[in-house]
Amino acid sequence: MDRMNKGKVVNLRDKISDNEMDLSLCNLTEVPVKELAAFPKATVLDLSCNNLVTLPPDFGSLSHLVKLDLSKNQLVSLPVELGRLVSLQHLDLYNNKLNSLPTSISQLRNLKWLDLKDNPLEPTLAKVAGDCLDEKQCKQCAFRVLQHMKVLQVEVDKERERRLLKGRELEKKKEAQQRAKEAREREARKREKAEEKERKRREYDAQRAARAAQEQKEKVVKSAEPEQVHKVVEKAAPKTKRSLLAVMLKLLLLLLVAAASAVAVCQLTDLRREEACTPLNVLFEEALSWAQGQEVKLLPSRTLPGAVAFSVLIYYSVQDSLPT
Repeated sequence: MDRMNKGKVVNLRDKISDNEMDLSLCNLTEVPVKELAAFPKATVLDLSCNNLVTLPPDFGSLSHLVKLDLSKNQLVSLPVELGRLVSLQHLDLYNNKLNSLPTSISQLRNLKWLDLKDNPLEPTLAKVAGDCLDEKQCKQCAFRVLQHMKVLQVEVDKERERRLLKGRELEKKKEAQQRAKEAREREARKREKAEEKERKRREYDAQRAARAAQEQKEKVVKSAEPEQVHKVVEKAAPKTKRSLLAVMLKLLLLLLVAAASAVAVCQLTDLRREEACTPLNVLFEEALSWAQGQEVKLLPSRTLPGAVAFSVLIYYSVQDSLPT
């Protein structure tokens, strides 16, 4: 195909003659790098009088080029990859919009001819480039620009090295800060573990002390219980004993009263002649005789007071015989 499509050359075979590829006046806005790479024998490439604003990065892959004409385009910059065109000897950049050149041009060690006329170059570069009105001036331009770019490249390399060193220092500083931070975190964790261990130890000691106190308390309680029980028994026993004696005395008193009543009946009534009263009367006479022998003063008559006295005498006799 021999027609244009979006500013690109579709068929390049019609544009090649011997070792020259002529793509001038083709209204190009892009360089067909892949298609050009298919013609490594075309060491001369004419891209003049087109509408190129920039070159693609893969333009540096056309390392077979010896002569390159980019004059009368709209180039505002050149790619860094241009330095890969190590076989380039002739470079025409006349009448573009270049303000500066990439320092990678210093790598074009075979460059012998350079034209930078009619470009808005920055003052230093413009002074270095000078005029290119004839073969000699263009050769001088190539030499001076290459030397200038080598100096700039050295400075760029130094600056890059400084940035790398600074970056390494910053990285080392960050690593040191990170290590310090990790060390602080480890110390903090270590302190927390130590504090937790100490807290658990205090709790353990407190629990042991509490258990020991509880055991001691239980021992004291257990040792005190038999004595208390013994005291309670001792206290309860007399009360029980006294309560039993009181009951017995009351019963005895009732018996005595009953006996005295019976004696009074048998002594003071007509029943004294009955057989049932005979034993009581005999017992009463014996009691009187015993009381007289004990020097106990009683009424001489056989009256109710005598019977009561008899009962009281018996009561005291029984009480004296009871345990105290």
